[in-house]
Amino acid sequence: MAEPKNNDFLDDLAAAEAEEYADDMAEIGDDALQLDEIRAERDQLRDRLMRALADAENSRKRAEKDRREAEQYGGSKLARDMLPVYDNMKRALEAANDEQKQVSAALLEGVELTMRELLNVFARHGITLVAPEIGDRFDPQLHQAMFEAPVPDTRAGDIIQVSAEGFLLHDRLLRPAQVGVSSTPAS
Repeated sequence: MAEPKNNDFLDDLAAAEAEEYADDMAEIGDDALQLDEIRAERDQLRDRLMRALADAENSRKRAEKDRREAEQYGGSKLARDMLPVYDNMKRALEAANDEQKQVSAALLEGVELTMRELLNVFARHGITLVAPEIGDRFDPQLHQAMFEAPVPDTRAGDIIQVSAEGFLLHDRLLRPAQVGVSSTPAS
């Protein structure tokens, strides 16, 4: 009967080993489950980090673009307000007849110099003159048609009169040139 005790001992030992093995396997399963959860959390955090970095880069680019536009076009309101000054000076010079030019030569020279300086300031700040000539083609991107009239020896869409010159601020239109356009149909 001694053998049965030995078998009982072996059976108990095997059962204990099996139970310990089962516990280890359960623990490994729990660890694997925790590892999968940790990996999923890591992947989620990595995705959030990448999105945050992309948002930060987009914000930086947008701010840089806004800064450049403010630098280039920030003075457009002032520039628009200065255009009537140019128009009035030009009208004053055009209104002077020969007699007035002789009598008020110094005054007119001062107005011309002031107008030249105004154009120089405009040029330094990226403001350019849009000065169409009679006979040029009408461009709706640069010109505003004030009227249409049939004029002999012209084609439809030719500029027949310039009422006011236009201005560009860099690549943006500050004011279109105001023109009259021929409506003569093609023959």
